[in-house]
Amino acid sequence: MAFLCRSAAQLLRPCKTAPVALSAFASAAQHGPVTKSRRSVSHCGQYQYIVVEKRGEKKDVGFIQLNRPKALNALCDGLMREVGQALDSFEATAALGHCITGSDRAFAAGADIKEMQNRTFQECYGGNFLAHWNRVSTVKKPVIAAVNGFALGGGCELAMMCDIIYAGEKAQFGQPEILLGTIPGAGGTQRLTRAVGKSLAMEMVLTGDRIGAQEAKQSGLVSKVLPVDQLVTEAVKCGEKIAANSKLVSAMAKEAVNAAFELTLAEGNRLEKRLFHATFATDDRKEGMTAFVEKRKASFQDN
Repeated sequence: MAFLCRSAAQLLRPCKTAPVALSAFASAAQHGPVTKSRRSVSHCGQYQYIVVEKRGEKKDVGFIQLNRPKALNALCDGLMREVGQALDSFEATAALGHCITGSDRAFAAGADIKEMQNRTFQECYGGNFLAHWNRVSTVKKPVIAAVNGFALGGGCELAMMCDIIYAGEKAQFGQPEILLGTIPGAGGTQRLTRAVGKSLAMEMVLTGDRIGAQEAKQSGLVSKVLPVDQLVTEAVKCGEKIAANSKLVSAMAKEAVNAAFELTLAEGNRLEKRLFHATFATDDRKEGMTAFVEKRKASFQDN
């Protein structure tokens, strides 16, 4: 699972035991500026563009904060590679989900235009430019995006790669690539259309206009709109709820829901039925039902 706030102003490091990777961008106001002394080296090495830590009462939520405050968290190649590395680290641990966030001013104001300004078609096509960005959408564990401020271009696409999006009251979403003479290249035309429908997606992509948090919720792009100072806290709480369930079964549930965007209704129902039947081969399914009958809290062992 995955789960974000103010200027991305800290470096995070992957934690060995974070059971839930919460994909989030936390606020500088809440956590303070990142100093050299805080840029310590983790077991997976030092990150330059993100901050990684454990959150929650049981430290079972993996938390990733984008940290390029001077560039409004613009998504450069190095940043996205580090996000992928952090997610891979969480996938390899007991962490159940992930939370990604930015800052109050910007979740991510878009891709780093200076980095791609002089790229040629041959470089983009031959090198499959932006292909590794998709890693966020392919992890097995749930990912939550906590979005404050600007989520534009690549920033909006990054949020949509996550499984759940929580938005701060001042969040703004948009795909303004048309104003730069190009189009979205990391899922913007596809995921946005599936989330908000053809008409609104077409308007946003063709005009570059933005929508606010409330319109995003009404359109189905985000699930909750929260006060800025509560956004990350609530995203982490969501991560904790997910972490309390079976990781194995949660991965099955995520696979089934995501399949709804790829398969016909009949095919999707068949996949759901197969995954439902598969849960009966797990100890966690037996424990969950037995605990319900015995009127006690289930103790899932993820097997």
